[in-house]
Amino acid sequence: MKNTFALILLASSVVLPGVVDASDKHEGIEITININSANAEELDKLLLGVGPDKAQNIIDYREQNGAFATIDDLSKVKGIGASTVEKNRDRIQL
Repeated sequence: MKNTFALILLASSVVLPGVVDASDKHEGIEITININSANAEELDKLLLGVGPDKAQNIIDYREQNGAFATIDDLSKVKGIGASTVEKNRDRIQL
C-alpha cells in the first residue's frame, strides 16, 4: 500500500519534457526570450498572444529591418499590438 501511494504521488508530479505553456506561472521561474535571436517556435511558445503566424511575422520583420532596438519596436510587426507588447514586457529581452 505504501509503495502504491508513493508511485501515484510520483506519477502525478511528472512533467513532460518539451511541453511549455507560456501562460504557466511557476514560482521562482522567470520566462524570458530574446526577440532578436529566438526562432519562430520559441516566439510562438514563450510569448503570450503570439501564435505561429505572428511568430513568423516577427522573424520576417527582423530579417527585413534588422534587430529590434527597443521592446516597443515589436509593435511595428504586423499583428502585434501594444497590448501584446505590454503582456510580454517582462519576458522580452533584446
